[in-house]
Amino acid sequence: MAIDESRTFKPIAIALLTVSDTRGPDEDTSGDILADRIRGKGHRLAARAIERDDADRIASRLNNWIDDRDIDAVVITGGTGLTGRDVTPEALDRVKTRDIPGFGELFRWISYKTIGTSTIQSRACAVVARGTYIFALPGSNGAVKDGWDGILHEQLDSRNRPCNFVELMPRLLEK
Repeated sequence: MAIDESRTFKPIAIALLTVSDTRGPDEDTSGDILADRIRGKGHRLAARAIERDDADRIASRLNNWIDDRDIDAVVITGGTGLTGRDVTPEALDRVKTRDIPGFGELFRWISYKTIGTSTIQSRACAVVARGTYIFALPGSNGAVKDGWDGILHEQLDSRNRPCNFVELMPRLLEK
């Protein structure tokens, strides 16, 4: 299970959404971390935005990006906690075609090594929505590092073996 350097890397286009009632562009450190990591792995940052913790606004933004054939995946930071304002998973429920339950399970396993039992408060999740991957991570800097470094950088690398998300992209809309 590793990157097979003999295979060709296929960059993908990733949109980045920060969900927060309190962060603006100057305070979006978790978004900055993800943007740097996306570009650093050779992918294209196709779009970047900040939305308030409002399921309608989040779902609307996601629908626009899902319909944009130039966007292959969306990474979200924020809105995955337990408070009344944390509505990212509910917004994903409005747009999803299917869940990727292993993403949240693996995220919490990785996060447990960093923050212990506090990881149980995370509702990190992932879905496929009309052929577009959407990954929702907590809003902390540590959580986005855990999610990107521990899962996404490998699964979004077409050279990862034995399998990866990129090689499935042409088949996501199959019936």
